[in-house]
Amino acid sequence: MNIGAITSSYAISPATRPAPPAATASTQLSPEALAVLDKLKSRDLEVRQHEAAHMAAAGGLATSGASFTYERGPNGVNYAIGGEVNIDTSPGATPEETIERARTIQAAALAPAAPSDADRAVAAQAQQMESQARAELAKQKTDNAYGATPAAASSVNVYA
Repeated sequence: MNIGAITSSYAISPATRPAPPAATASTQLSPEALAVLDKLKSRDLEVRQHEAAHMAAAGGLATSGASFTYERGPNGVNYAIGGEVNIDTSPGATPEETIERARTIQAAALAPAAPSDADRAVAAQAQQMESQARAELAKQKTDNAYGATPAAASSVNVYA
């Protein structure tokens, strides 16, 4: 499952991590191009902080680093305009482990200051996973307390 899939109104084009722009490149750009560049720089920072928050909260459940989609700015540099973090959302071996994993998934999904709709959907799925694990845990405790099978009903031996 992916968390942090944030998008932008900018066109999305895959590319590599941007190189720092040359100091003289921005002096040759039009005012409109400089305004676009400022928006791209701001978006790049926002996206990278958003995905870093997911990574920090996901801990060992993150299956890879953040991946980004880029847009090339008027200065020829690529800026991140969207991103995602892949996270392992499989249940644990026990209900207790599943509950712990679900809480970590929720924390990772909601870690950014402004979670996206996709982030909120992942958090809701993790909440459901936690609820199911709690129900299974309660069933196990009940079964252990009263035996796994209900007591057999009394019967009368009519052949005696």
